[in-house]
Amino acid sequence: MRLLRRPFRVVRENLRVYLILNAAAYGLTLIGLVLGLIFPDLVAQEAAGLEADGTGELVRGLVTNPALFALAILGVNLFGLSALTIVLPSLIVPFAGLAFFGYWAVTTGITIAPQSEGEWILFIPHSLTLVIELQAYILFLLGAFLIGKHWLFPRTAGVETRRRGYLRGLQKLGLLALPALVLLIIGALWEAYSLSFLLGGLV
Repeated sequence: MRLLRRPFRVVRENLRVYLILNAAAYGLTLIGLVLGLIFPDLVAQEAAGLEADGTGELVRGLVTNPALFALAILGVNLFGLSALTIVLPSLIVPFAGLAFFGYWAVTTGITIAPQSEGEWILFIPHSLTLVIELQAYILFLLGAFLIGKHWLFPRTAGVETRRRGYLRGLQKLGLLALPALVLLIIGALWEAYSLSFLLGGLV
């Protein structure tokens, strides 16, 4: 039970940063969404890119198998985005993952911008997916921020050396990863089953 409380303690201790990250994550995604609504050509370019790299075909192939679809979504969100986009760059260059995520948030907003009545219907359940998954990414972003903060300014972690500050940041990232993983699992299940069953005829 104590282990479950520790991630929330990290959030409480860094509440201001957490709220700023929330505003940035949702705000950048919203900016991308608005850009997509105003400039449909941007959406078409993103859609063409998804078709070119095989993502569109993969989704169409998995949508009839929600369990496998959910597993694929979780893999992409956990490893492709959380690990490779947010965490790994921040382990090498302080705060780098935050910049990469910002770019992802804008492009994702553009990609999901509805362009037809059918897409607006799809957007209703997908908006819940977005809220859940962004919360998971925000926890990883907070962990990445704390790594950079404690790495550059070790005394903020109550230690004297940057090496120990880096390790303290890693420890906090590990704690935040626990609820983030739960959110990613919930988001993957909801996205897969909502697309497969609720809206299967539209995709």
